[in-house]
Amino acid sequence: MTRKYRLTVAAAALSCTMATPLYAQSVTVSAEELSAMRAQLSAMNARIDQLEGELAAAKAANEAQDANIAAQAAAVAAIPAPKESTTKISWKGAPQLEGEGGWSFKPRGRLMYDVGFTSAPESTGREDGFGNEARRARLGVEGDIPGGFGYKFELDFAGNEVEAADAFLSYSDGPLEIIVGHQNNFQSLEELTSSLHTTFIERAAFTDAFGFERRIGASATYKKGIVLAQAGLFTDNVADTESKNRGADARFVLMPKSGKTQFHLGGSIHYNNIDEPTGTVRYRQRPLVHFTSERFINTGNLAADSEFGLGVEGAVISGPFHAAAEGYWQKVNTPGAGADPTFFGGYAEAGIYLTKGDTRGYKSGKFDRTKPANPVGSGGIGSIQFNLRYDFLDLNDAGILGGKQDAFLASLVWKPTAYTLFALNYGALKYDDAVYAAAGGDTSYTVDAFGLRAQIDF
Repeated sequence: MTRKYRLTVAAAALSCTMATPLYAQSVTVSAEELSAMRAQLSAMNARIDQLEGELAAAKAANEAQDANIAAQAAAVAAIPAPKESTTKISWKGAPQLEGEGGWSFKPRGRLMYDVGFTSAPESTGREDGFGNEARRARLGVEGDIPGGFGYKFELDFAGNEVEAADAFLSYSDGPLEIIVGHQNNFQSLEELTSSLHTTFIERAAFTDAFGFERRIGASATYKKGIVLAQAGLFTDNVADTESKNRGADARFVLMPKSGKTQFHLGGSIHYNNIDEPTGTVRYRQRPLVHFTSERFINTGNLAADSEFGLGVEGAVISGPFHAAAEGYWQKVNTPGAGADPTFFGGYAEAGIYLTKGDTRGYKSGKFDRTKPANPVGSGGIGSIQFNLRYDFLDLNDAGILGGKQDAFLASLVWKPTAYTLFALNYGALKYDDAVYAAAGGDTSYTVDAFGLRAQIDF
C-alpha cells in the first residue's frame, strides 16, 4: 500500500471523528489533538503492515499448497495404468485357464461305472451272474508351460486303489514332441485310443492279454502332414519300478484323406527284455467285461527272457460309417532249447451312426472324441452309434495250451453330449481249449456277457 493511499485512508478516518464538517481554514487543532491524531495514524499504519504480512503469508501458503497438489497430480499421472488381465478362460469340458506367455491350466477327470452279468455253463463251476464296478475314477490336471513345455498328471481311484495314469512332462517344437514320464507305449490303434472314445466298454482282447500298459520312459513323436512316427525307450509300470524290464517300442502311421474320408494305416514293433533269473510272463483274458475275475483262457506263468511283438492296424471313417481292424503277434523268447511260442490276437469291426450329421472323431493317429451334431440341451437327442465286432485271441502254440477265444460283440452307444455317454454291450464268447472244463471234460463252450456303462468326463 502506497504512502499516498495510507494518508487518504487516515484522512477519511479522521473525518469520521468530527461531528460536524468544517472547512480546513477554520479548524483549530491543539498540539495534544495533533499528537493523538499522529498516534492514531501510526497505529493504523502498523495494522495495515500486519494485514499485509498476513496476506503475503497466506498467499505463500496457497502457492505452496498449489505446488504440492500439482506435484501429487504429476506423481499420480506418472503411475502406469494397471494392465488389463490377459488370463483367458475357455470351456473344454472343464474351465481352461490360459495366461500370459504361454501358461495354461485345465483340470481333467473321468468317471465310468459298469454293471451287467456273465453266464457260463454251470458245470464249469465258475462264478457268474451279476457284477458291477467303478471301472475308472480319474482326477488330474494338464496344461502348458512357456517355452514349448507341457504337463499332464492323472490318478485313478477305482478299485479301492490309487494308481498313476498319465504322469509326464512334454516338450514340443513344430512337428516334434518329446515326452518323459509315465505314458502309453506305442502299441495298437485300439490301445492308444482313449477309453473315453472306444466303441466297446473294453478294448480288444489282445491288448489286455499281452499286457499293454503305461510305462515309465522317454519317447519322441514326429507328426507332419499324413505321416506319424513314434518311438520310445521304457522301463516298467510305475507300480513295478523294482523290476528290471527294459523295452523299446516304435509305431509308424499314414493318415491320408480323400475328400471327407479319413484313412488310417499303421504298424508297430515292441521289444521287452525281462532281465531277471526267474522272469515270467502270463497271458490271459476276461470274457469282455472287466467286473468279472474269471478268465477262461490262460497260458499260466511262462519262463521268459524277452517278448517281441508286431502289429498292423487299419481304419477308415466316412461320414457316419467307420471300420477298423488290427492284428498282433506276440512272441515269447523262452530260456532253453525249446520252441518259442507266438500268440496272436486281432479284431475287425464296423459301426454306423443312426443320428444325422454325426461321425467318429479322429486325431493324430487314433480315434478321438465324437461331438454330437445335435446334443441334448440344444434341441437334439445326441448321437447314437451301433457297432459290430469280431474279436479273436489264440493262446495256443509250441505246446502251450492257453485256449482260444472267438468273440462276437455288439454295442449301442448313446452320447447325449460330447462329455457324457451310455453304452450297452453284448458278447457271445466261444471258447476252445478253455482252461476250465465243463461236464464230461468239454473245453469248448460259450459264455455270454452283458455290460452297461454310464460315463462322464471333463
